[in-house]
Amino acid sequence: MRAASRRSGIPLAEWVDLSTGINPHGWPVPRLPPEVWQRLPEEGDGLEVAAAAYYGSSRLLPVPGSQAAIAALPELVPPTQVACVAPLYREHPHAWSTRGHRCVEPSSIEEALEGGASVVVVCNPNNPTATRLPRVALLAVAAQLAQRNGWLIVDEAFADAEPEDSLVAVAGTTAAPNLVVLRSLGKFFGLAGARVGFVFASQPLLDRLAERVGPWAVSGPAREVAKLALLDAEWQRQTRLELEGASNRLQQRLARLGPARATRLFCALRLERAEALAEHLASRGILVRAFPGLPLLRFGLWATESEWSRLDAALSQWEAR
Repeated sequence: MRAASRRSGIPLAEWVDLSTGINPHGWPVPRLPPEVWQRLPEEGDGLEVAAAAYYGSSRLLPVPGSQAAIAALPELVPPTQVACVAPLYREHPHAWSTRGHRCVEPSSIEEALEGGASVVVVCNPNNPTATRLPRVALLAVAAQLAQRNGWLIVDEAFADAEPEDSLVAVAGTTAAPNLVVLRSLGKFFGLAGARVGFVFASQPLLDRLAERVGPWAVSGPAREVAKLALLDAEWQRQTRLELEGASNRLQQRLARLGPARATRLFCALRLERAEALAEHLASRGILVRAFPGLPLLRFGLWATESEWSRLDAALSQWEAR
């Protein structure tokens, strides 16, 4: 946002930021008790219990955002071939390739397996394409990788709004001991600034990861906010309904321009002139996410009806060109 503001000369406060995929109406953080600021973080504060109830698994480790796990996991695996199924969140291939692994980016899981990778990384739902892979298909991949002592890592950063296909419950079990699932409170809960995520995996891997990230990795205030958010079932239920309505509305509008696929937190538009449309929107103070070399734009959700009106008007101007 700040870089776009500097480039365009449009003041920061006048922008509509649709580039992140973060819920613009995040969980309402209350006033926190003073002790969470004054004491070191404590594991017995109820966060792990609340997370286990929400996610359906106690095989978990809180981390300072799933980004911390993305950076740490490559250091727990001896150098090997890693397949990051592309396109995907760019920090995954960056983390593996800069830590001594041979990282490839196949366009499908089938290609990844045929290429002999020992570690396969996928985003589900995919960021940025919004495609989804069914649970049964991913479990079959985990089983194949287990035969070669490999790992399947599934980044579910956008799964909270639509948790039906989540693999959290089986990660690290006897059914899928080599499955690692990453979750984040940044997107659905709109708490990206709190830097709270969870890793679900077998206990030996969680123990090694805990040693790698060190003690007090998640701050006391962040732990308290995460616990309260995870316990707020009514907010979660209502928010899923609201996000579904907004996402459907956005998908229908974008479909007038080209093929549009949606999660409940963002929509992906395939368009040959994607970068030109992104520049058109930016000239009107609307920021979306472009992906160099891909005919793809990612649109997050708007915060107000006035922001929706600005987007709709800018898209209509594009259509009229």
